Amino acid sequence: MSIDMNHLRWKCRRGMLELDILLNQFLQSGYQQLDLAAQKDFNRLLEYSDTMLLSLLMGQTSASDRAIATVIQKIHASNTLPNTPQ
Repeated sequence: MSIDMNHLRWKCRRGMLELDILLNQFLQSGYQQLDLAAQKDFNRLLEYSDTMLLSLLMGQTSASDRAIATVIQKIHASNTLPNTPQ
């Protein structure tokens, strides 16, 4: 049983631009490489509030749920931001 991609795209649309960018980039570039259990964990992560999601994805808070923490690591790994000139 796979998770409906249209439903996931809708759930990745958040109230904060930063979350929209991070979640949608991951959905496009890393989600398909997850096994079914991790895909379900990503879906669970999307149930978190925007404030909690931002805190987790920005590293201000650590997830106590190991499966969620693993998904967050995968989001970080797939969302490399380009270097900015200094």
